[in-house]
Amino acid sequence: MTDANPCVSWRRAAVTGGAGFLGSHLCERLLDSGVEVDCVDNLLSGSHENVAHLEDRPGFRFVQCDVSAPECVRTLTGPYDLVLHFACCASPADYLRLPLETLDAGSLGTRAMLAVAERDRARFLLASTSEVYGDPLVHPQREDYWGNVNPVGPRSVYDESKRFAEALVTAHVRARDTDAGIVRLFNSYGPRMRAHDGRAVPTFVCQALAGEPLTVAGDGRQTRSLCYVDDTVDGVLLVAGSHSVRPVNIGGTDEVTVGDIARRIVELTGSSSRIDFVDRPADDPQRRRPDTALARELLGWEPKVPWEEGIKQTIAYFAATRPAEEPAPQVR
Repeated sequence: MTDANPCVSWRRAAVTGGAGFLGSHLCERLLDSGVEVDCVDNLLSGSHENVAHLEDRPGFRFVQCDVSAPECVRTLTGPYDLVLHFACCASPADYLRLPLETLDAGSLGTRAMLAVAERDRARFLLASTSEVYGDPLVHPQREDYWGNVNPVGPRSVYDESKRFAEALVTAHVRARDTDAGIVRLFNSYGPRMRAHDGRAVPTFVCQALAGEPLTVAGDGRQTRSLCYVDDTVDGVLLVAGSHSVRPVNIGGTDEVTVGDIARRIVELTGSSSRIDFVDRPADDPQRRRPDTALARELLGWEPKVPWEEGIKQTIAYFAATRPAEEPAPQVR
């Protein structure tokens, strides 16, 4: 990865969804780089505990509000150099429980934060997702692939909210010359994920640590490309600093089956847990791996943390916090 630090050009940033898993790491990295941060979150799926250690640091402000609500925008007085829009329910457990709120974050929330960025002439970056590709018919997935998404399926509230948000950002760039970009994230994982959020890595880790069966959906042959959170943050900030208006994939390049992830977690935790196969959720993608050529050529970005090393660090985090956590559900 390039050694360039894009943060040097920013003085103040707004990070929506800043108390979430990925948002909290972004807040911390920006502060470490000397950028003042307004962390914006309604705590619907985020946790104040993720940013509690930042509260006493100079330049950090926590703003509890819903970016979809007009009064939230009025609270964000800025001025900002950077607006990172990461507010959204990203886990299956959350967006299935909160479908309308998920759609609002992608539509009303994106429009509101674009208005803030335009007001301050700030760089805007949308956190999009590999889910815009749906259950892909093209492999690996390039940014010019339009996707295979079920618009009325159970996952559509998340998939389509991000696809609409991408269309909205693109329209602002074309119609108003907004300085805005899009980053498509693939299976980011690491410390501060919630044990009960329904995604594979935290679910498997917590089940293994508790000695419970690991619940693998389907036959476990579906693939994912895991990207450790530190590498994801590197990529996000490089896209933010690039002024690229094109969507850019950021994700791991090691494609691994869900079954192999489960088996390796059992081995790394030394657990006696068995693996149980459960019904596979509707519209669950069969194969998932990004083509990251654009990120490599445009930004010099490549993931550095091997997935197994990242898993070890994630296990260490959950092992340290497990007594305070609820049992992980059998979701995915």
